[in-house]
Amino acid sequence: MYYLQVSSSSSAAHGCFCQVTGSLDDCACDVETIDAFNNERLFPKLQKLLESDYFRFYKVNLNKPCPFWTDSGLCGQNNCAVIPCPPVSIFLTLAYLYEESPDSQYVDLLLNPERFTGYKGHEAWQIWNSIYEENCFKPYTVKRPLNPMASYSGQCVEKRAFFRLVSGLHSSINIHLSARYLLDDNWFQKKWGHNVSEFQQRFDAQLTNGEGPKRLRNLYFLYLIELRALAKVLPLLQRPSFQLYTGQSTQDRQHKRVLLELLQVAKSFPLHFDETSLFAGNKEEAANLKEDFRLTFRNISRIMDCVGCFKCRLWGKLQTQGLGTALKILFSERQIEALPKSSSARLTFQLSRQEIVSLLNAFGRYNSSWHRIRYTRKVQINIKSI
Repeated sequence: MYYLQVSSSSSAAHGCFCQVTGSLDDCACDVETIDAFNNERLFPKLQKLLESDYFRFYKVNLNKPCPFWTDSGLCGQNNCAVIPCPPVSIFLTLAYLYEESPDSQYVDLLLNPERFTGYKGHEAWQIWNSIYEENCFKPYTVKRPLNPMASYSGQCVEKRAFFRLVSGLHSSINIHLSARYLLDDNWFQKKWGHNVSEFQQRFDAQLTNGEGPKRLRNLYFLYLIELRALAKVLPLLQRPSFQLYTGQSTQDRQHKRVLLELLQVAKSFPLHFDETSLFAGNKEEAANLKEDFRLTFRNISRIMDCVGCFKCRLWGKLQTQGLGTALKILFSERQIEALPKSSSARLTFQLSRQEIVSLLNAFGRYNSSWHRIRYTRKVQINIKSI
């Protein structure tokens, strides 16, 4: 049986924090093992890497119209706006020389952090409702996105996995919005900070009819999937021909070394998720399921163009692409293993710069979620597995 507890304590010196404990059925480990591995070995290296020029700039088209409904109102608040990069940036001219897209813009992610902007209500609800109701392999008993973990009866393991990934993504976003909540907005100041009640409304067992801890459990599942993808992509990114090119050769070499150290740490995790359990049945059925995955995920990516808050749209598109890149890596294991050793040979598997940037930044979101939930207080949850 699965058991998870979210306990809390506080001190005058360190403030309030939330600690998740228990065991997982997605790998032969407990959450304490994952937390220790993440916080002590991965988090410092990853945060340093995400502050570098290569990973802080993300190219995205935020002006695509919503393809599913016409009444998607745009957020009129300044907090929803995205600060674009100056077009005269030498770095951006060099870095994206071969990625021309006239409708896209360059965004400095450090200047546009993921946080609650005031975008809420029916428009925000409609986004997740569409994802869960129409574009996700949800259990038949799930009727609302606020209850994303009901009985999995009749669901194959692949569709269960897909649903849990989407739920984990949703949980990560909610954690960051609760951690950086717009607490005060007036003419002379804006104040962001921890909103404990918002966190409790989304993850407390009693307030969510027992669903909150399951959402956190799905976030761990998402983390394990992306951690596995980072380990699998090492052979591609350690090739001499792959460079973190920004035009600053010394820093580029240093950052590639940090990246490879990070991927080696990810590879060293002793209890990785076993992706061979997915698509392991009949080859024709497996191929059809993979195509369902691709089409369903593509639709979810397009739904992000319906988000009325541009800053929310930015992070939604980035994290969706990051998850899609992780799945692309896991589904391409044979191509990665067959990469030619010669640096001049044509590669059968490649990742674009945008995919690499989204992969690492999305993992950074899940990676920092465990630091974010430490602010929570008075939350204590016990559940059993489904």
